[in-house]
Order: sequence, then structure tokens, then C-alpha cells
Amino acid sequence: MAESSEFAAVDKELLDRGFTRMVFEPERIVRLLDLLGTPQRAFQSIHLTGTNGKTSTARMIDALLRAHGVRTGRYTSPHLETVRERISLDGEPIGERRFVEVYEEIAPLVAMVDAEYPEPVTYFEVTTAMAFAAFADTPVDVAVVEVGLGGATDATNVLHAPVCVLTPVGLDHSEWLGDTIGEIATQKMGIVHQGATLISAAQPEEAVRPILERCAEVDATLAREGVEFGVLRRQVAIGGQLLNLQGLGETYEDVFVPLHGAHQAQNAAMALAAVEALLGAGAGRALSADLVREGFAQVTSPGRLERVRTSPTVLLDAAHNPAGMAATVAALEEEFEFRRLVVLVAALGDKDVTTMLELLEPVAAEIVVSRNSSPRSMPVAELAELARSIFGADRVHVEPDLPDAIQEAVGLAEHGEDIALGGLGVLVTGSVVTVADARKLLVR
Repeated sequence: MAESSEFAAVDKELLDRGFTRMVFEPERIVRLLDLLGTPQRAFQSIHLTGTNGKTSTARMIDALLRAHGVRTGRYTSPHLETVRERISLDGEPIGERRFVEVYEEIAPLVAMVDAEYPEPVTYFEVTTAMAFAAFADTPVDVAVVEVGLGGATDATNVLHAPVCVLTPVGLDHSEWLGDTIGEIATQKMGIVHQGATLISAAQPEEAVRPILERCAEVDATLAREGVEFGVLRRQVAIGGQLLNLQGLGETYEDVFVPLHGAHQAQNAAMALAAVEALLGAGAGRALSADLVREGFAQVTSPGRLERVRTSPTVLLDAAHNPAGMAATVAALEEEFEFRRLVVLVAALGDKDVTTMLELLEPVAAEIVVSRNSSPRSMPVAELAELARSIFGADRVHVEPDLPDAIQEAVGLAEHGEDIALGGLGVLVTGSVVTVADARKLLVR
């Protein structure tokens, strides 16, 4: 559907603020929200941080809450097709007209804050304020909110949420968050405030001390994967997986999750525990098992091992760091029976691309390297050189334009003429931007 001219104009005004410009100074967002009447205080919230899995876990929490009759708002980033995806109401992206209305309501106040500070309000800060204003106005019962980057100085860290979720912590965004797992964990734990409940994935050893110290400092209750909750049993099923989950208060059996990979099972366990914590389950009080199954069965997570074509199978996956790529490769090996897989990679230049390529090498017959639409995209010549050093020159193909790269990857997959079409696959990966670009070409 074509965008309205009003929405296109607002989208451009947002982009003119600098899509990737980041300023970690919370004073501006606090001032803006104060002018708006502190809309973030009008609803309960679940706040998510971590290195990988935030968006999928947020979508699971959203679906579980809605299955229990809770009216939800969800704020995640980045988006794949339209900025409206960042602000969801009852599971659906905010409509164009409402998006424009919310923007026009807050724009004069944004201009006031722009004039008060040396740096103007950022793209992310404006969309954060818009989300909270939309949630308060709807109104929603619970907002499920993903941090943009880090935690302590993120624009979303005005919520003081009663329930927080920490997905696995890894090395990423080191230029902003720190060079060690411990430093990054400290930043992310900044979203945990006085008296909160923290739902934490199993974490690397270096992350444990900052987690425990912050929980002690703010008297937070800590629930740990593998101790208070977790995945008891996991079985690959058609279109996803069948799980037995240990929640905070009860065991939930035969839960179908229509997403692939052990990492998505982990995300499901965290989502369940977060919803239990918010709704008061635990200590002998359980959620309805039927509603838990209903909620998980409705979950989608675009761009996360998303099948967009068959014959050959084309998968889109937004893995953009080593931990994410390791999870993707594990899921490919366990749940897809490809006899010939061609991987298309376009990645950002500030990522650990070498390690991602090393993880892909054992599962890829050939690799096509390309660029995505981000100005931070790694130059094709540099990416090709890295790929040749890992795959060997004969297995590396270079197509600077992504549409041509997709066509080349599909053609290379089909070279396995003696392999049934079900055994042929293409994986498009390396960046959220790459997946967003590919979806525009492949998903109608």
C-alpha cells in the first residue's frame, strides 16, 4: 500500500534528524517527556535489554499478554520496512494516520527541547516519546519496551519498569558500551531500578558480578534461566518447535513456538517468566496453560530465520554479531536438511565480520558478498577479501548490488541439479539492514 503524503513528510522529518545519530544524554528525553506530562507513567511496562534476542522476546511477551486479555503496546527497533513497526498497538503497527497525529502533537514540544540543548533531539528519542505518548493515549495496560542501545543512558530508561529482561550479553557496540562483557553488562543493568524483578538468561561468567551487584544495590529480585525457570524439553516440529517450559510457578507442556532454533526456545522461557512475574504467577500460582499455548502459537518474528521463498528455500536472518550468527548456524544444522546452502552476506563495517564468516563456512557451499543500503556497509572489495581468506577464492562470488546478489545466490543454489529442491537453500544474512533491504525485494 502506498504511503500517504502526510506520513511520507513526517518520515522525512524524522530521517532529517539523522537515522544513526546517537547522543547518550538522558536530560533531553526526560525534558521532552516532562513537557508531554510524563506519559511513561500511565501504564505498566516490561523493559528488555541484552545483546541478542530482544525483539523476538518482546514479540513473545506481547503475544502472551494479549492471549491473557491484556491490551499491549510494543516498542522495538530497528524496523524492517516502515518506522511504524517500532510502535505496535495490540500486536499491530500503528496506522499511518495515527502516527502522523502523534508526531504533530509532540512536534512543537520537540522544537522547544531542540532550542534548549546544544544537540537536537535524536530520531530515536523522538520515536521513543511518540511511542510513550501513543501508549498513554490509547491507553494500553502494559508496554513491552526494548532498549535502543545499552541501557543506563538509553532514551527508554525512563520507565523504571517493575519487570526487566536481560537476554544473553555478548560483545557488540563496544565503541559505546565498553570493551569487556563486564562493562557491557554494567551498562545494560542500568535499566533495573528499585524493587524490580529481573528475568535473566544464562550469562557468561564475566556478566554475573555486575548483575548481582546491581540487583543488590536496588533490592531487585533476580530470576535466572536454568535455576528459577528454563527449557525442560525441546523437540523440532514442522514450522517450529515443541517445548516443555519451567516457569516461575508451574511447568507448561507441549507449547508450540513457530520459530526456529534453540535460541528461540531460550527467548520463549524468558518471555514466559517475564509475563508470570508481571501477572503475579509463581509461588504456587500459575498462568492458564491453554492461554500460554495460544499466545506462543501466534508469535511471529520477521527477519529471524524467516522463510520467504521455496524451491529453493530462501531464508532471511538478521544475525549481525558472532553470538547471533552462532545461534543461526546451530538452528540451520539442527532444523533444516539442506544439502546445498548458498549464503549471501552484506554486513556493517564496524562488526566482527571475520568471526561471522568463520561460523558460516562449515555450512555454506558457496558465498555471495554484497552491500546493503547503510552508509556503514562494509565495502564489497573488503568483504570479498575477508571471505576469500576463509572460504577460498573458488567459493566466493561478488555482486555489489543486492538485487543482483540475490539472483546470483538463487542461481548458485540451483546448480545442485541432482539435489531435490527441498535440499537447496539460500540464507541472506549479516545485518538487520541487509534483511530489511532483501524483504523489500522478496516479500509481497
